[in-house]
Amino acid sequence: MVISEKIGDVAAEVLEKFLLEEIKKGEKPRHLGIITDGNRRYAAQKGMDPNDGHVKGKDKLEEVLQWCMDIGIKIVTVYGFSTENFKRNKKEVDFLFKLINRSLENLMVDERVRRNGMRVKVIGEFGRLPRYLVETIKKTEKFTSQFSNFRLNLAIGYGGREEIINGIKKVVRDVMDGKITVDDITEEKFRDYLYDSSLPDPDLILRTSGEERVSNFLLWQGAYSELYFTEVNWPSLRKIDFLRAIYSYQQRQRRFGK
Repeated sequence: MVISEKIGDVAAEVLEKFLLEEIKKGEKPRHLGIITDGNRRYAAQKGMDPNDGHVKGKDKLEEVLQWCMDIGIKIVTVYGFSTENFKRNKKEVDFLFKLINRSLENLMVDERVRRNGMRVKVIGEFGRLPRYLVETIKKTEKFTSQFSNFRLNLAIGYGGREEIINGIKKVVRDVMDGKITVDDITEEKFRDYLYDSSLPDPDLILRTSGEERVSNFLLWQGAYSELYFTEVNWPSLRKIDFLRAIYSYQQRQRRFGK
């Protein structure tokens, strides 16, 4: 390793410690949304098979969740598989479903889940998911329902527009059935028709890989979320990159239109 690289590593370590100390002094986002973009680009840069990039992305998620717990973030929602992802090559889609399934199975035997009191919830439409994955989702949700210290929400088979449309359909049915009236419909009431009404809106949405859009992620819930974009591909995200996002959030003034 050349001297300049050593200096760079030392500087990064010093900055990481500084950011961590500063973040501890401020208000952390209660709910963090993450768009984990760039697995395939990472794989291409490394000369790897795209599926290996997804495995690296899964490993990175485990690391980032620990970073969140370390600084006091209580809720994380991860964009794991979007409705648009169904358009990908069938072999890749099948691999992703098996990877997600294996990750959920591993969660149920991971002592860190119990130690950290992690509750897992999956949001999305399950109709297009393979049956084995739906069964594993149900088992994981049931197994972790006893915990409440940390909430991990996985958006799988998820699309923000689809969530809103499905919510509208449920509202229309309830109006037609006389369960509610048109005048009963408010923003707060409509929240009851989303995939999970118990979630507070995300304070911050982080997206990797340089793309600067939310790509159909939490469209209703993210109306007032702060956004942070980084050029780094998801598997390459370092702790210092993560801390920069949290520190940036803390420097902003959230007025909510006031």
